[in-house]
Amino acid sequence: MSLIVHLQHHRKKAGLTQAGLAAKAGVSRKTINTVENGVFIPSTTLALTLARVLGVSVHDLFQLPHKEKDTL
Repeated sequence: MSLIVHLQHHRKKAGLTQAGLAAKAGVSRKTINTVENGVFIPSTTLALTLARVLGVSVHDLFQLPHKEKDTL
């Protein structure tokens, strides 16, 4: 399942580099990069940490794609 990621938008809005966000969240810059590029889906703990650091909700950072209604 794919994930819609708005992390880069909120990181830039906060004036943080990937390295800066990584330092505040206690992860590597590569982790932030892979999350932003949709390569890595963060754990619940990491998602909550990123949201807290950026002062937004987890839903602001990550969303599931809209599911098309099944047709009969």
